[in-house]
Amino acid sequence: MKLLTHNMLSCHIKGVTNGFPFKIEATEVSETEADYDPDFLRHIFPRLQWPALKEGAESLGVTGLPDEVTEELLQDEDFLKAFHHALLEVTLQEGALVCPETGRKFPVMKGIPNLLLNEDEC
Repeated sequence: MKLLTHNMLSCHIKGVTNGFPFKIEATEVSETEADYDPDFLRHIFPRLQWPALKEGAESLGVTGLPDEVTEELLQDEDFLKAFHHALLEVTLQEGALVCPETGRKFPVMKGIPNLLLNEDEC
């Protein structure tokens, strides 16, 4: 499961008002090479919540991403390669997504999160 997917999800437990972004508890992370496309990165960037992506990347061991991204950075090859790596090449294989409000853990196995709610959480 790629980092992008994790951070675009939110906790849907009944009554939760602060369910985004999930915190990530990683027990196994993998890295796989992906085709680099700077135009795609510039196109997708406005649709992302950068602070959530940065926090998720750090949870998976990716360091060095800036706190804020400027238009200048979106033209910088080094930044774009780091962004590409965090977004498309780092995958949570095993661990949990944790609701920031309730602390409820949703397991991730083989890269797939189980976000099913218990009956009392619906």
